[in-house]
Amino acid sequence: MRPRRRESADEFKLEALGGGRFRISGAMTFATVTAILESSKELFGETALIKLDLSGVVRGDSAGLALLLEWINWSTAYGREIRYFGIPAQILAIARISEVEELLRAGERLDRATTQSAGTASAQQGESPQ
Repeated sequence: MRPRRRESADEFKLEALGGGRFRISGAMTFATVTAILESSKELFGETALIKLDLSGVVRGDSAGLALLLEWINWSTAYGREIRYFGIPAQILAIARISEVEELLRAGERLDRATTQSAGTASAQQGESPQ
């Protein structure tokens, strides 16, 4: 019988899925965010519209929230757009308490009037990127 590999609490995986879609899984914590940020610089490259699926994140803390906000600042500074899907409940709770929940959509450059009826709260409702 083979021993099962035990996953470290400090592991993450950031992968490109194609078509501007990316997925992160594992931990988004103080222990991982610096490495995630470094990995994202290469993966995101020149992508104009980044759709980031966070539904695979199993642990998140305030550092994970800070990373999401950093990506928004980066996308704004470089004329990009970033959309989050499946934000973990832990990170959303910290965003609410910190009163920055609305900022999580600040990286989107959508016409709010046309997307409001389509449900722009997709980041909070866990819809997947399309």
